[in-house]
Amino acid sequence: MTSIFRRRLLTSTLFLTAAIAAAPAMAQVTEPAEAAPEAQAEPGQDVVVTGSRIARPDLETASPVNVVGQQEIQLRQATTAEALLRDLPSVRPSIGPAVNNGGTGAATINLRGLGDNRTLVLLDSRRVVPFGLDGVTDTNVIPVALVERVDLVTGGASSVYGADAVAGVVNFITKRDFSGVDLSTNYRVSERGDATRFSADLTVGTNLSDGRGNAVLSVGYQRSNPLLVTSRDIGRIPISSTTGYFSGSTAAVPTIFTSPAATAFGFPGTSAGAVINPTTGRFEAATAGNTYNTNINTYFQTPLEKYNVFASARHNVFNDVEVYAQGMFTRSLVTIQLASSASFTNTYQLSLNNAYLPAAARNQLCAARGIAQATCDTAAAVRGGPGTAGYVEIPVIAQRRFTEYGPRGNPVESTQFQVVTGLRGNLTNTLKFDLSAQYGETTQNQTRENWGSFSRLQQSLRSFRNAAGTPTCADTANGCVPINLFGAEGSITPAMLGFIDLDALIRRHTDQTVVTGSISGDLFGLTSPFSASPVAFSIGAEYRDIFAYSQPDSASQIQGEVLGTGARTPPDIGGYKVKEAFGELIVPLITDKPFFHNLTLEAGARYSDYSTTGDSFTWKAGGSFEPIQGFKFRGMYQVAVRSPNISELYQGVVQGLGNLTTDPCAGSAPVGNAGLTALCIATGAPAGTIGSIPQPSSTQINVTTSGNPNLGVEKAKTYTLGAVLTPRFVPGFSATFDYFNIKVRDAISSPAQGDILNGCYSSALNPSFANNGFCQLIGRNPLNGSLNGAGETPGVILAGSNLGVIETAGIDAGVSYRTRLTDDVQLNLGFNGTWLDYYHFQATSNSINRDCTGYYSTNCTNPRPEWKWNTRATLSAGGFDVSLLWTHLSAVRLERYLATAITPLSTPQPGGPNPALSGSATLVLNGQTLTVPTAGIQEAFRRIPAYNYFDLATRYSVGDNLEFTLTVDNLLDKDPPLVGSGVGGTSFNNGNTFPTTYDPIGRRFTVGVRLKL
Repeated sequence: MTSIFRRRLLTSTLFLTAAIAAAPAMAQVTEPAEAAPEAQAEPGQDVVVTGSRIARPDLETASPVNVVGQQEIQLRQATTAEALLRDLPSVRPSIGPAVNNGGTGAATINLRGLGDNRTLVLLDSRRVVPFGLDGVTDTNVIPVALVERVDLVTGGASSVYGADAVAGVVNFITKRDFSGVDLSTNYRVSERGDATRFSADLTVGTNLSDGRGNAVLSVGYQRSNPLLVTSRDIGRIPISSTTGYFSGSTAAVPTIFTSPAATAFGFPGTSAGAVINPTTGRFEAATAGNTYNTNINTYFQTPLEKYNVFASARHNVFNDVEVYAQGMFTRSLVTIQLASSASFTNTYQLSLNNAYLPAAARNQLCAARGIAQATCDTAAAVRGGPGTAGYVEIPVIAQRRFTEYGPRGNPVESTQFQVVTGLRGNLTNTLKFDLSAQYGETTQNQTRENWGSFSRLQQSLRSFRNAAGTPTCADTANGCVPINLFGAEGSITPAMLGFIDLDALIRRHTDQTVVTGSISGDLFGLTSPFSASPVAFSIGAEYRDIFAYSQPDSASQIQGEVLGTGARTPPDIGGYKVKEAFGELIVPLITDKPFFHNLTLEAGARYSDYSTTGDSFTWKAGGSFEPIQGFKFRGMYQVAVRSPNISELYQGVVQGLGNLTTDPCAGSAPVGNAGLTALCIATGAPAGTIGSIPQPSSTQINVTTSGNPNLGVEKAKTYTLGAVLTPRFVPGFSATFDYFNIKVRDAISSPAQGDILNGCYSSALNPSFANNGFCQLIGRNPLNGSLNGAGETPGVILAGSNLGVIETAGIDAGVSYRTRLTDDVQLNLGFNGTWLDYYHFQATSNSINRDCTGYYSTNCTNPRPEWKWNTRATLSAGGFDVSLLWTHLSAVRLERYLATAITPLSTPQPGGPNPALSGSATLVLNGQTLTVPTAGIQEAFRRIPAYNYFDLATRYSVGDNLEFTLTVDNLLDKDPPLVGSGVGGTSFNNGNTFPTTYDPIGRRFTVGVRLKL
């Protein structure tokens, strides 16, 4: 029935799109700035193209600039900037609505996959106040309804805008002279009736004083409803990437005990732990069926509610001087949600007289700890707590999921505002000035709801039955209620939960002050002997003051107090000031000569003085050569020096989670392998746990990160070489081809998780490697030897340093063509694609130079396809417009496993966390052939085929004032790939797939209405 319904709905949609029309579309996907109508100057008006501060309509920069135009924005019906850009070939999906576990409440942009912190986001060529300590912009604050176009410079723009533009710049340009009323609204729903979204925007503007000024106000509202992971077949249960079967959490209901060792409970050794049989009251071996489905209550699409206000005004106070101001305010609420809280892998002291502990299980625990039966019986009868005669308690890891609690909520409420004011105008007929000041603040309140208190849970476990047989806490001063961790679901009462309940709060604040002044224009009429166009220049200075802090409440600062967080959340605070001077020069050397239609040189430089890292120098040099009009060749070389941000410098020690399917020390792997056993013990596993160390809980382990106040600057070198074709003999045609090459040395980075684990435990094959430097970066649970736990278990320590090298290269291509088939029919075609030649990352000289080209893994995180493109075809007939968008992602593979690293380690190579073969692998090292046990990724999860998505958009205009738009995303209702729950990073490998890269929602319909007055 479902498939029949879908076919009928699709058929209805196709008929509807054939009947609906719209205004002609102009820009297709992205276009070169040279061809995009939105980036062109009107007669008599100068325009600043992103990538330069020089405002002259006859000059074009040598850096590649692509434009997402107004028509593309309307056809996509995107209500957030991240949704508008995430599918572009030069953008790698980053934190956004598809990231649940690991989400920050923000939506960010990551150009070239070099990191959000190396992509600079601008609004009208000005910086936007960051949302956190890492200096990254939350694009949820961008007023999409008022955006005229988006310029993307993807070859670096550090000398123009600052060294944090290593990967490039995304510049959102708002409408300058809006006059009238624009009311637009749209509603989206999936074919299955969920993942709904509603938005409404009202923009009002007017021209002032006969065109001498303009004022505009835009107010918007958006609400996106959640999509549960379990609402799609692919995410109903977590699937192990190694077995292909259900892979639940050992924090479950009933309680799973993973310590003391299972062998001491009287049944064969197992790393799965033990549960209490409700009939016998004895421990028995836990099975996969006892584990918990952690996909319950988690999201494929996080809910968002957002209010935003944007206003701008300008007015000529003199003939040549204009005063301007701009203000924006955004308030958003993003709710991240996880599976129910639990006691997790914390170590608890369990009293042997616990009111709910079955006698048979108590006897097994006593045997496991070597406690005599008589002592055990005496301790069971004690009516009191610590200090009472005969009282005994033992350490246990008792993992109980508090399903009675409901989901763990993590709402993030953000408030952002920014104001800008300035003066700009003409100093002379050929010189312009611009002086501005801006101030902005972002405040985030992150609340942890229904997580629970470790100390109160520990207090409630120290309980006994009084003379009347009533469970009583040993310490009742604060209204303690004894908790039952040994019963079935429902055995934990609201009163028990009420006692351990804890809602924690983390408050983050960032403020930014920027003062900028610049002068641009002709260089005193100076011209080349072979050109009539004068040399253009700009000079200026900028001052920035950025301050940020993160202030958790007292509970969050206590080691492991908030259940599920593992470790304390320390307060962080820091800031820096920077003074900069910059200059730019564009020199037309030859113009309008035979075989030299245009030859232009370009140069720029920026001197920076940071209060944290001292002075640095960034520069660029390049040019363009157009032998005949319409055929231009261009190139640019840039050197950037980026200083560390506040988070990289000052973040305290924080424990998070990383994905790992197989722990090298878990289960029987080290048994009989003396070298591996020694390393497991050296990294913190108690000798008695060898053979029964549990596998990672929910395929996740602890990872520890922190800032490094001793960091220095990183240095990037970027060059682009390309061509722009706009031949006059093919009207409406344009094409660009650009090779990009970016290399970052002394990169501020941390080693990949696999670098440390493989670097340590591979040394078990050769005693001379024992206890190497990588092993010093691993800390195991002191009770059960796992990589899970609270503050006592750092897991894998990912220390920040300046030892990294990042390099990437590839080719961007763009083609756009417009033609009129008849007087009333127009065809628009657009193509925008990227071929990734390589992406390499070497964290330290002792790490491999990891090749992530075309791979995904826990080290390379989400897929990085070699080919990615967008193609759009639009047919317009009068008021009729139908447009089809094709997005292509080439096939990707699991990062390959190499038994022996290729030397020198600087050689690009994969280094996957899991061997490709299950069972065992033969390794050759130092001439010795060794066989070691392995647990490989399933064959079906080692490759994702090429993916093609098609989106259909139609619009219909009723006169000049009313528009109707229908967009069908994922037209063919293509399901995302199934790869299991342990093949990528925690933030991106969610619901057994990669929801930031592949669409988990399915076919969905967006209906929009726009009224213009």
